[in-house]
Amino acid sequence: MRFALMILMPLACLACACGLAPGLLTAGEAEVESAAGRRPEWHQWRGPRRDGQVEGPQWPDRLDPENIERVWRVKLGESYSGPIVTDDLIFTTETRDKKIEAAVAIDRRTGNEVWRKEWDGAISVPFFATRNGNWIRSTPAYDGECLYVAGMRDVLVCLDGTTGNERWRVDFVKEFNTTIPAFGFVCSPLIDGDGVFVQAGCSLAKVDRRTGKVIWRSLQDAGGMMGSAFSSPVIAELCGKRHIVVQTREKLAGVDIDSGNVLWEQPVPSFRGMNILTPVVFKDSIFTSTYQNKSFLYQTSLNEGVFGVKEAWTNPAQCYMSTPVVVDGRAYMHLQNRRFCCIDLASGERTWTSKPQDEYCSLVAQGDRILALGSGGRLLLLRANPVEFELIDEATVSDAETWAHLTVSGDELVVRELGALALHRWRRGSPATSSTGR
Repeated sequence: MRFALMILMPLACLACACGLAPGLLTAGEAEVESAAGRRPEWHQWRGPRRDGQVEGPQWPDRLDPENIERVWRVKLGESYSGPIVTDDLIFTTETRDKKIEAAVAIDRRTGNEVWRKEWDGAISVPFFATRNGNWIRSTPAYDGECLYVAGMRDVLVCLDGTTGNERWRVDFVKEFNTTIPAFGFVCSPLIDGDGVFVQAGCSLAKVDRRTGKVIWRSLQDAGGMMGSAFSSPVIAELCGKRHIVVQTREKLAGVDIDSGNVLWEQPVPSFRGMNILTPVVFKDSIFTSTYQNKSFLYQTSLNEGVFGVKEAWTNPAQCYMSTPVVVDGRAYMHLQNRRFCCIDLASGERTWTSKPQDEYCSLVAQGDRILALGSGGRLLLLRANPVEFELIDEATVSDAETWAHLTVSGDELVVRELGALALHRWRRGSPATSSTGR
């Protein structure tokens, strides 16, 4: 079983807390400006809106060398963290010598290292997961001033984005007297208002992004053998109420942003708590799919201020770790059996299933196009076709493993290989409008 691979899913996330103007960074906003007037291009898990959707120059029809080229590549220690991209920097993480973790800032134009911050923090994952290594999993988050990095030993570190100097850190094991999670800190932090939200310390916690103080703690559990949950939270408006939607090891839940009160919850069947996907919000419903189980859509309702939730449909499709992208009301998914499939979110009907592809793929979408970066370094260009699987083109962008989430910013693609970081650039393209299907 590939338990450690699940850790990759929750890689990216917004996380920062350093004296920014009120309302500067809100989860779900496509455009975020920093205090310095710069816009983080890809600042959190799954991109600007945390949904895998990309705007900007239209992607070429082909992935041959005439349309895409590698600009630079730099060697680094191992990591599964997805790259965080600003207009001039790229942030990533690494684990070295099985004991040192680091956050690294790379000049976007040249590939030169600008700064790095290191700390002792590595762990050894369980024996059945060693195939996939002991390196850092979670993707940092950036708000234009601070970078928030989740270390494997259940610590959250806030770094100055310009210098790399540490502003604060939270050690959840010491804070709550919990155990170090077996697979490390997996959840990708979410920033909203004054808070950084993470699944750590066997709970969902809100941390003050200016001070590092824990504001509230919700959805506490015993943790068990595996420790904290793997999935990353999102901000959603369901039935007119804006709140956090999070998937723990056993259930989906809606949580009040200010108080941490649980507004609704729904058990989700899974194998040994392997709830890995980021919840996908569609209208007033939430889609998820769990390891060695199936896919679910849960419908929420609100009656006289009280939330209700019920199962709308199920489908036998089993996602592994890859959170789907939604285009025109359909979820395009990569499954545990290496196949892609398309599910109509309104009906639960699976309209097609592909032949086996890569073991894992991270997905991003623009209009009716989907880029899928496979774990073996293969980049697929798909059409979001609700009738049949349609592979437009493919190319090899790395000879190494590429489990980190693909980042697309403007006309550039940033690929975090297991032991390197590489920037690729489209050679041509024109403005395009993204279709999210929401």
